[in-house]
Amino acid sequence: MGLPGKLDENVRLQSTRKRNFLHDINSQNLSSGLISSTLLMTGPALIILQAAAAGHFTNEQTITWMFAANFFPGVVGVLMALLFRKPITGGHSITGVAFLATVTAHFTFPELIGGYVLSGLTILIVGVSGLFTKIIKWVPKEVISAMLAGLVTGYVVKLIPAIKEMPVVGVAALVSFFVCTKYSKRIPAVMAAVAVAFVALFLTQDLNLGSKEIPFSLPSLHAPEFSWMGVLTLALPLAMLVLSNDAAPGIGALESEDYDPPIRKIVTISGVFSSITGFFGGHCANIAGMMTAICAGPDSGEKSKRYAGSVLSGVFVMLFGIFAWKIVPFIQSLPQAFVSLLAGFALIGVLHSSLQQGFSGNRYRLSALAAFLIALSQVSFLHISAPVWALIVGAVIAKTVEK
Repeated sequence: MGLPGKLDENVRLQSTRKRNFLHDINSQNLSSGLISSTLLMTGPALIILQAAAAGHFTNEQTITWMFAANFFPGVVGVLMALLFRKPITGGHSITGVAFLATVTAHFTFPELIGGYVLSGLTILIVGVSGLFTKIIKWVPKEVISAMLAGLVTGYVVKLIPAIKEMPVVGVAALVSFFVCTKYSKRIPAVMAAVAVAFVALFLTQDLNLGSKEIPFSLPSLHAPEFSWMGVLTLALPLAMLVLSNDAAPGIGALESEDYDPPIRKIVTISGVFSSITGFFGGHCANIAGMMTAICAGPDSGEKSKRYAGSVLSGVFVMLFGIFAWKIVPFIQSLPQAFVSLLAGFALIGVLHSSLQQGFSGNRYRLSALAAFLIALSQVSFLHISAPVWALIVGAVIAKTVEK
């Protein structure tokens, strides 16, 4: 007799959650969702095409990679943001695909699939073991914020040469950003700048749309091939890149905004979906570092509603994966300076907030400064990227010199 009542209660709960999500959408988190997804769908899409060309992929293999590397990360973002009600944004590893661009020529397509699957399983093991949780919890929040500031500074600084290279587009976007910052509380300054930048771009540039259209083919499952060479030179380095360049900055962004992220669950889900994505030809599907920083930042509006930006970003990325064969030619037409312009405006708020939180106190100034400089340097050592070294060195200094 109690079963129907419980079912009705579950239906009402799901309905309430749906209404709450729709109610939580506003111009600020919509802007963050649009910008974060645009960043994932521009430069990284071009790198995937370059990597596919280096590996002599067929059109079918290229399309299935583009589909998997966007659709499944979009699902991850929607799932985790709704499940945890936190701005956890899904994406694929940009540094991962940059790494793959250098190795695809040395593996067959089935061997690449095997490497992707094993990489996902490695991330899954790290998540289930709780190792990543212990590492992050050991690091002071000031060090995490300083690391994030160092990571995004390089993107924001690129605003200057981008404006110099595209003065009409850049100045128009900059003026609209300042005008909205001063006079408008309802229209996010970043959204205004991006909208004006696109209008100015269409009016002043010839984008050559459709000049490189990709033929359509249905995504499909692929059989993997496993080898020790694939494990050592493909799976493990890719897993380390995902954990260091995406999981660490993404979780760090959530920590710096006091979201108390479920670290073990985030990494575990990233590992599960990365393994699934591998069978479809995609290299990973995980929490995205920069995109999470954008959606979790202060420009995304009210803290309790920022998760909606991650949901929207996931939906946009999923649609991009489905229609990639049509959208990629447009992405290819965007000038690199314009992509840098978008990234710079999107991360201004993240940089400002991270600098404030990293250096406002007196306790961890030296360790925060070390983390900031190491992350800014972009150094990589022993296949471990700058953000992770920044966290390690900053934490050691905090726990020894500044304890």
